[in-house]
Amino acid sequence: MLLRWRKTVNYIMLGLTGVCTVLAVSALFVILAYLLYFGGKSLDWNFFTKLPAPPGESGGGMANAIVGSLEILGLAGLIGIPVGFLAGVYLSEFEDKAFAALVRYTADLLNGVPSIIVGILAWALVVVPMKTFSALAGAIALSVMLIPIVTRQTEQFLREVPMALREGALALGANKWKMIATVVVPAGSKGVLTGMILGMARIAGEAAPLLFTALNNQFWARGLRQPTATLPYMIFYKAGAPYEDWHREAWAAGLVLITMVLVANILARMVLARGISVPRG
Repeated sequence: MLLRWRKTVNYIMLGLTGVCTVLAVSALFVILAYLLYFGGKSLDWNFFTKLPAPPGESGGGMANAIVGSLEILGLAGLIGIPVGFLAGVYLSEFEDKAFAALVRYTADLLNGVPSIIVGILAWALVVVPMKTFSALAGAIALSVMLIPIVTRQTEQFLREVPMALREGALALGANKWKMIATVVVPAGSKGVLTGMILGMARIAGEAAPLLFTALNNQFWARGLRQPTATLPYMIFYKAGAPYEDWHREAWAAGLVLITMVLVANILARMVLARGISVPRG
């Protein structure tokens, strides 16, 4: 009797976990199906090569928003990745119990701060002093969100490097920094790179910080100190407009954006699937 009850409970729980798994996976496929159905209709060569059309006119594209998103993401990576990487190295290799705990807690807390709060902060510290919205302000806002992600991912993967590799390098006469640069970092490089890619994918779809920083531009931005169009902002802007053609463009922009994120995630999985590198003599 007891055995039958255990089997019954096991089958019920197994069925519930299966149903929940299907629901979780289905959510992604529903999103992709909607984007493909509504956004695929507006994807053409003009979408990638032309500027947005004026209100009431059909056609046009989002070339400036695509380039603007890539520009801001690239600049955010140049700012956030080195800072996050070095902070992660410190937490993994130079841990001081009191200060490291503070840094780790700050990174976790910063990772949970709503993106709109980060946008307000960047607006107050960058936009107001510069007296203009700009791609630079948008990149700084996104880099603030990127730093804690890279920090924690770097720490996690460097900690997985076997201690024997560190001890072997030190035993051969290498100092601490040389051991880290030539043994630890190369050994965990694939995991660290994965964290960086996932971090970039994480910030790619953020719209709230860009509302307060980069804002928008109907034309090509002529520098980093100019307002710049981005895909997340254009989705927000055009989805709320009263024009049906703009709604289709918003779906198309969403399709392009999620494709970028999916490619980044797939690339990260491919890198991680190769495992942690171990330097060979």
